[in-house]
Amino acid sequence: MTSSIFLTMAGWTSDKFRLSCIDNNGLKRTLLKMLILDNGTKNSNIEAERTATEYLVDQGVPTANANKSLLSFLAINALELSAPASPVLLECNAPTVPPGWLQLSGHPKSIAPLANGIVRKRISGPNDTELLAYRQLMVDPHAIKVVPKFLGVHQVAGEHFIDLHNMLHGFTEPNVMDIKMGFRTFTESEVSNTALREDLYQKMIAVDPSAPSADEHARQAITKLRYMQFRENMSSTQEKGFRIEALRMRGCSPVTDLKTIKTDHQIRTTIGHFVNGRRSIAKDILKRLRQMRTLIEKSEFFQRHQVLGSSVFIVYDDHQVGVWLIDFAKALPLPPGTKVTHRRRWQMGNCEEGLLHGFDELIRTMEAVQQQAQHSSVRHQSRATDV
Repeated sequence: MTSSIFLTMAGWTSDKFRLSCIDNNGLKRTLLKMLILDNGTKNSNIEAERTATEYLVDQGVPTANANKSLLSFLAINALELSAPASPVLLECNAPTVPPGWLQLSGHPKSIAPLANGIVRKRISGPNDTELLAYRQLMVDPHAIKVVPKFLGVHQVAGEHFIDLHNMLHGFTEPNVMDIKMGFRTFTESEVSNTALREDLYQKMIAVDPSAPSADEHARQAITKLRYMQFRENMSSTQEKGFRIEALRMRGCSPVTDLKTIKTDHQIRTTIGHFVNGRRSIAKDILKRLRQMRTLIEKSEFFQRHQVLGSSVFIVYDDHQVGVWLIDFAKALPLPPGTKVTHRRRWQMGNCEEGLLHGFDELIRTMEAVQQQAQHSSVRHQSRATDV
């Protein structure tokens, strides 16, 4: 794939962004790299040279419905799925699965859209972390206004599923963006082992040979904590408390490989392109982000949990804007006696993850984007008057 949308964003320009918007067929040969939103995992199982549209048309789905389904695929993957689904999920719901459902050979199937704006997601069982989180979120008067609506849990052939609101329901040809929140997206248990690992050292130098210290080069091994922090420092995660994971504009191919967007200018430029200079869109997103921050600050759920790896999911079309906080697979109850601000820097044992710090920074960024859109509108009106 030679399209510059898959290059790093160090040289991000408007021209590179526009390359992704040539036509609706731009998804050809991109599904092998398409919007994998689980903190860097690459899916090598998607068949090259074969698009979702081609697959669906082969299955007898009308082209219009097949193209529309690509947006659903994006929204579904933005839910950060972790458990592979079984054929039971599709077999038991075959009569109600809409024609836009994607089922690519080899692709891990964790979620399926049902009728009436519902998606069904496989979970590990009755004690699944995300299920427990959603049950508590739905009875929290503040948190329930921030997240997709939880519609129930089901058991089919020994497997468990949850039903969630499909965030794209009611939107027409929407633009979508996924923003990973927090300056820590890994659990403390993941990095508690201080053993030196040669494999992680090799992964580090494969990305950046200059990253290891002199001692690390000498040992040719690093801890998992060191590697995780190195990986997250490549993006805006550690400084800003958020990073842009992926986006898709109406009529365009998905834009991915955004994890190296780090500077203020790169972030503002990317989000500015996403809102397409539309001041009203930026204003509505900003209003919703401020509302969500206030609700999270008041929520008992967020006072009792560390929320790792969650995302702000933004969707808009010509008529409406929607913003939600999604993915609670790593929403972990705090140990007894532990309190978090969601803003303090993380140290081992304090359970801070920087969720609200990320909201603070994202809101500041959106304020700058809105201001820039306003200035652009004023300049445009001034030029029109001069003419």
